[in-house]
Amino acid sequence: MNYVLALLLPPLSIMLAGRPFVGIIVFLIWVPAIIFSGGLTHPMFILLAWLLIHQSSVARDR
Repeated sequence: MNYVLALLLPPLSIMLAGRPFVGIIVFLIWVPAIIFSGGLTHPMFILLAWLLIHQSSVARDR
């Protein structure tokens, strides 16, 4: 479910993955990037969120 949320709101998804400080920093970068680039940078944030979600799930399984 968190992977689907990462498609729409990557910062919130990162926060739910257990990285609140990274989520806040990404939010502060994500909002201006969406406004100024017209959404062209959104896939970069989706990939970052998916990587952090996957990393947290692998660490949780150990």
